[in-house]
Amino acid sequence: MTRLHELSATELIARYRERSLSPVEVTRAVLDRIAAWEPHLHATYALDADAALASARVSEARWLRHVSAGENVGALEGVPAMIKENIATTGTPVPLGTAATELVPALRDAPPAARLREAGAVVLGKTTMPDYGMLSSGLSSFHGLTKNPWDLARNPGGSSAGAAAGVAAGYGPLHLGTDIGGSLRLPAGWCGIFTLKPSLGRIPIDPPYAGRVAGPMSRTVADAALMMGVLAQPDDRDTTSLPTQSIDWQRLERDVAGLRIGLMMDAGVGLPVDAEVAAAVEAAAKQFEAAGARVERIAPFMTRTMFDGMDDFWRMRAWLDISALREERRARILPFIVAWAKRGATLSGERVFRGYSQMAAMRDAAVAACRPYDVVLSPTSPIVAYAAELPSPTDDPERPFEHIAFTLAFNMSEQPAASIDCGQTAAGLPIGLQIVGRRHDDLGVLQMARAWEAMRPAPAPWPEPPAP
Repeated sequence: MTRLHELSATELIARYRERSLSPVEVTRAVLDRIAAWEPHLHATYALDADAALASARVSEARWLRHVSAGENVGALEGVPAMIKENIATTGTPVPLGTAATELVPALRDAPPAARLREAGAVVLGKTTMPDYGMLSSGLSSFHGLTKNPWDLARNPGGSSAGAAAGVAAGYGPLHLGTDIGGSLRLPAGWCGIFTLKPSLGRIPIDPPYAGRVAGPMSRTVADAALMMGVLAQPDDRDTTSLPTQSIDWQRLERDVAGLRIGLMMDAGVGLPVDAEVAAAVEAAAKQFEAAGARVERIAPFMTRTMFDGMDDFWRMRAWLDISALREERRARILPFIVAWAKRGATLSGERVFRGYSQMAAMRDAAVAACRPYDVVLSPTSPIVAYAAELPSPTDDPERPFEHIAFTLAFNMSEQPAASIDCGQTAAGLPIGLQIVGRRHDDLGVLQMARAWEAMRPAPAPWPEPPAP
């Protein structure tokens, strides 16, 4: 029998509507699940059980009035949710994963957090991230070391580290993360969950920044689609947000027969693709082909100039922030981050400008490469989850981003891209399949992910916490 913490958001809403479940009992069950896992995972920040249960009681009353008197309820009414800590929530400090931050309570909810609350979600608390979100790792100078529930010796990835680990461990069906170079998709791939990095501006965010998006993280495509219907609402705090569109986010079923799919197995730069990762992604492509799609291999378009240029730009941006801190604050940042950023101080203005220009070069190359196809498939990451204590797979601040070559360009190109589980290694580690769509075709990416979800072999059972 399915346990309460395992129920999807869509299942919970159906059960609430028929009055066979209460938001209060579900919230208690999820809090119990967190209590069992959290000593091992360290995936939460500002977890507030009392506030969550109070919110669940309000939702319970709303559902009772809805059933008896037809009162409206929110689209996520009574569904447990968690929010990445860099998305502001009223009254909670935003440490940005680093002990260098002076902790000041946020004055208001950022747009994605506000939309979740307005829709009736029961917010349990926040989830962890590494320093400044600049690592694909669960390592942080502020939070405890976040680990991967599939193997506690492994990294969940980042920067949406706690969210990905929490979804896999059963910390409620709905989680919200962010992504600027792979921070939703990489941890989703390494933790075996689903995520959508939406088109830039699809989900308003504050503060906005080139390539930065918020996105849903969940166990099912349908739950992510449910979140998109809530999150893709206007908010003028995001000056990059897209115009409001009427999108039926629940229209997930799509016949893949006749679709043209690109398959990219070489990013052009970065780490080589592990054999088990390559085999799983190619097997997925063959299943799409068997379902009637035309699959064509596409050449890599990322170059070392693009990759290193973005690294230069990000180093300088990070160093400007870090160098402005008082020395005692700066000393609290992870040494890896400081070592990486510090070279920004030696870069010329011309070199930084040329680095910044690689954002446009990536966008042009990515859009051109994807233009002939309905979607493009690739590995989410060339490798599987690496050692938990490391800041990056290379553990080298001079080569920190070699694992993000498949994800980075699609932030710069503003295209929607999802990661969905497509198998496991012999050692039981998840492998992520990236699905990339044309600019602004977020629904198309969700539909292709749903098609894969329906045709893929049955995934492994979700991990369980160690015995007490």
